[in-house]
Amino acid sequence: MRSLITRASLACLLVASLSLLLPAAGKIPDPKTSVDFETQIAPLIVEHCIRCHKPGNEKGELSLDSLQSLKENGFLTPGKPAESYLLEVIHVDPETGKAEMPKGAKPLSTDEVALFTRWIKQGANWPAKLKLQEKSKADLTWWSLQPLAQNNPPATPDVPEAWQKHPIDRFIAAKLKEKNLQPSPRASKRTLIRRATYNLTGLPPTPAEVAAFENDASPDAYEKLIDRLLASPRYGEQWGRHWLDVVRFGESNGFERNVIIDNAWPFRDYVIKSFNDDKPFDRMVIEHLAGDVVGKGDPNVEVGTTFLVCGPYDNVGNQDPVQKAQIRANTIDDMVRTTGEAFLGLTVGCSRCHNHKFDPVMQQDYYSLYATFSGVFHGSRVIASKEAQAKRNAQLKPLNARKTELAKEKSKIEGAIQARAEKKAADYEKPWVREPVKRTGVEDTFEPVNAKFVRMTSQGLDTSPWAKTGYRVDEFEVWTTGESPRNVALAANGGTAKGANSRTAGDFAGAYDVSLTIDGKIGACWIAGSPELTIEFAQPETINKIVFSSDRSGAAMSNYKATFLSEYKLEVSTDGKVWHQVASSQDRKPVNSRHRRKRFFILEATPDENKRLSQINADIAKTDRELAAIPPLPSWWVGNHKQVNGPFHIFVGGNPQRKGDTVVPASMSTLSNVTKGYELKPDAPQGERRLALARWLVAKENPLTPRVLANRLWHYHFGTGIVSTPSDFGYMGTRPTHPELLDWLAVQIQENGWRLKDIQKQIMLSETYQQASTFRKEAARIDSDSRYLWRFPPRRLTGEEIRDTLLSVSGKLDLKMGGPGFRLYEYLQDNVATYVPRETFGPDTYRRAVYHQNARAARIDLLTDFDCPDNAFAASKRNATTTPLQALTLMNHQFTLDLSRFLAERLQQEAGTDNVDQQIDRAFHLLYARPPVAQEQQASRALIAANGLPAFCRAMINSNELIYLD
Repeated sequence: MRSLITRASLACLLVASLSLLLPAAGKIPDPKTSVDFETQIAPLIVEHCIRCHKPGNEKGELSLDSLQSLKENGFLTPGKPAESYLLEVIHVDPETGKAEMPKGAKPLSTDEVALFTRWIKQGANWPAKLKLQEKSKADLTWWSLQPLAQNNPPATPDVPEAWQKHPIDRFIAAKLKEKNLQPSPRASKRTLIRRATYNLTGLPPTPAEVAAFENDASPDAYEKLIDRLLASPRYGEQWGRHWLDVVRFGESNGFERNVIIDNAWPFRDYVIKSFNDDKPFDRMVIEHLAGDVVGKGDPNVEVGTTFLVCGPYDNVGNQDPVQKAQIRANTIDDMVRTTGEAFLGLTVGCSRCHNHKFDPVMQQDYYSLYATFSGVFHGSRVIASKEAQAKRNAQLKPLNARKTELAKEKSKIEGAIQARAEKKAADYEKPWVREPVKRTGVEDTFEPVNAKFVRMTSQGLDTSPWAKTGYRVDEFEVWTTGESPRNVALAANGGTAKGANSRTAGDFAGAYDVSLTIDGKIGACWIAGSPELTIEFAQPETINKIVFSSDRSGAAMSNYKATFLSEYKLEVSTDGKVWHQVASSQDRKPVNSRHRRKRFFILEATPDENKRLSQINADIAKTDRELAAIPPLPSWWVGNHKQVNGPFHIFVGGNPQRKGDTVVPASMSTLSNVTKGYELKPDAPQGERRLALARWLVAKENPLTPRVLANRLWHYHFGTGIVSTPSDFGYMGTRPTHPELLDWLAVQIQENGWRLKDIQKQIMLSETYQQASTFRKEAARIDSDSRYLWRFPPRRLTGEEIRDTLLSVSGKLDLKMGGPGFRLYEYLQDNVATYVPRETFGPDTYRRAVYHQNARAARIDLLTDFDCPDNAFAASKRNATTTPLQALTLMNHQFTLDLSRFLAERLQQEAGTDNVDQQIDRAFHLLYARPPVAQEQQASRALIAANGLPAFCRAMINSNELIYLD
């Protein structure tokens, strides 16, 4: 029986909203009039009840999206008010003036109860197909969901003449006037070139570039500067980095394993090239979502789909069906969220479990996108043109044919040998009297022998009889004779072990050290990288027994393959040079059928057969080398695409185990009032689904994509967007400061064919962008953050810009573009990954930071300290914190110490070794794009005299003027 508290809780929510259904001015409706559910009851439930009583959030196990749950839980009996518990809990006690529900709120009036009573008495009519859904805070009238407005720049007669020419300035000036603010004068040329160069390239201008610009008196000098910077290959590196932030590009998979992804870098290069080529952004959207469809066979296009799979994903491989389904749902959720936020500026992911509480995004919209991406799977795929594939196939074909013929001949000879051996099996097997080798332990006893060394040699593994390396040893024991035998191999007794380690540099080699074989503990194993394990005793001993094992406890046996010996020999030595065999596996039975066949082969094969097989093996090896010499086709982290047909369902509460209504791949209803939508069949080709979504995103009628893009451009030019939440244009985001300007920019993007460089040039040629950043107290009282742009907002350089600047001014920056990234960490991997920051840095790390192999959860000293985001999530904007670690890193880190020394060397080369004043002047021009003033010159001389030129360079690197832009 359901508790009264549960029923009362429901009643509380219902009663609290009944007042909305009452007629105006206290008029009591005619009791005979039918209560209309849709206009009277439904709004009540939606407004006050459905939030806590809906699929996925069923408080009291009760959902109010339909009548069925009310009836099943005994709250309501249609036609019988007296049997409807709901009315009981909302009834007001005449003596106390209170009702059981709602708690802590004003009780319902008699008229309000009567209205609900009449509805029940009249049969509690509830249209069968009507399912109630929670209303969002915003609806389809929300500002960002409206069509783009064709705004004309306002007239601004009361502002300086220079501000009346450019459309952007007129929009800004009008808002400044409205806020009673005045713009700032134009910045100096030195400030402008530094600002523009960092803004477009992320690097400082050279002294020569500054001098040329300052000396250029032509009226279009600044425009020529912008054109030069937009044409620089450095432009794509800077603006590509911005976009990589937005799409959460990372080169490890995150989660607990977080293993590196070595072939995701082509997407980074693709993004950089796309910006440098001024590729239309609508084309980039299509390539990001469906590059494999529109550019099949073209690596330069197909690589765009890395966008879908460059986020974190869980690759642990959980085989539990429930957890596996949940992991898959989480994986697709990452694609849905990123797509919604990057292109539409909508937090679509909030609709995974329920209708969006704030924006008009239905759960059905979310799962329509889920169906769209259902065929996308993380992983690598060969990406090559048809011509490249045909050329390689032509090279492989004859070699593979030769290898096939050799393999056939080899199989025929080995088959004949095996057939003969089977006829002699009884004779061959007679010597095999001992039990087979066991992973849990092998014991060999022999006549007592004096030895100081014992050597075990692998002659075959249990699951790969011809292989000799890769076996495991968890403990190796050598026992003395006598009444009190001792394990003289034990490290505690002075034993030492030698053996090559199979782990490569960068792995957790220490965890597989050969000393684990004699530590006296069972568990951790040595994985052999050579056929031999050698034990040396503290002194010569008389021994007669050896015991060794791979998995003595038996706990790991089912998890490992090809990890123990099937054939071995044991030898002893007194000097480590001359060896004598004391035991072997030759008299043991084989561990499996493959091992048995190997022994038969060795016993039966004739010299001629062995000779021919050796020749065949040599020919196969030669063919393999020739095959290996043919470069493989590139395999890139672009995802794999499989056809996954419906039916697709809403997951109730986001739980894949609770399937709700069916959905199909379709456009979002959020923009149904302004865009022409699409709807595909559940079995539509998976590529067609993604292409339809991409085309809908960049359709001319869709106002969100160009609005969001325009705002991102503004954000990266001014530090804050017109909407300060670049990936959230919904209710929880901020309102635009200049909505008319935002729409004007969005329309310009569309009319300019979605090419960005021209729009950026327009922004940078505006007086708004060219303003000085001088602080004015009276203006700051009105607009402290300069959101209305009464001055240019100063900013600190990003972590990448700071690092690149230090390399640039010291003369060490390597401008090589593209290819695999460098690492500022040591990568340690054994099932899970660890990233240890490097302590020393060489020329291989002196490239631009955008080419760093950007692993998730990898702390990279200077970059991390200066707020480079962890790309486990999309970063629509960067933080700019001030922390002690930043000062400590710039002052004491080995990287900055090295660059201080390199800068000093550069100053001596370019200004002379003895001319301190010229060295100081050159340093100021390199770092600050200006000469020093007299006071600075004097202080610099004193510092150099007292502490040397590198100390002066170190002080310059640590200055605010270097890392802040005005």
